[in-house]
Amino acid sequence: GIDRDPEALNYARKRLDEFGDRAVLIQGNFRDLAGILIDAGISALDGALFDLGVSSHQLDTERGFAFARDEELDMRMNPLEDTPSAADIVNSYSEHDLADVIWRYGEERYSRRIARVIVERRAKTPITRTGELAELITQAIPVKHRWNQGIHPATRAFQAIRIEVNRELEAVEQGIPTAIDALSIGA
Repeated sequence: GIDRDPEALNYARKRLDEFGDRAVLIQGNFRDLAGILIDAGISALDGALFDLGVSSHQLDTERGFAFARDEELDMRMNPLEDTPSAADIVNSYSEHDLADVIWRYGEERYSRRIARVIVERRAKTPITRTGELAELITQAIPVKHRWNQGIHPATRAFQAIRIEVNRELEAVEQGIPTAIDALSIGA
């Protein structure tokens, strides 16, 4: 099993303890699957399962994945990695790039308005909390469209920023072909 999140791995270790050395857990990113397989001495796979996206455990942690609680705006799957956080992205991307991320990964029709509001606000003071970002996003969306499909107005934009922070689609694009190439015949 491979996971970026050290907390998820600790939980998995406890759950799989009864299987002893048959359960091999590695902290890593499946985008690096080729190297992980080599390091683990695994020449072929009998199967591969990818669990994509964010887990309910991560949503419940205080890493800024959700806006139900006002938390630090982080969103990194592995908070120990030296990679940009959601706050870094929200406070540094150009208006154009921020809008593109929100559109591409969140399919948010008001991505340009949201990006404009974020850029205007951060010019005064950096955005560092989930609550303030969710409120800005909500304000950017016209009132009559805020609760379409019964989801919070900030849901799609938060998803998009999380995907960008963790480079999730790049990992899929790299990991899945590697897994397919590593499958043994009949796997």
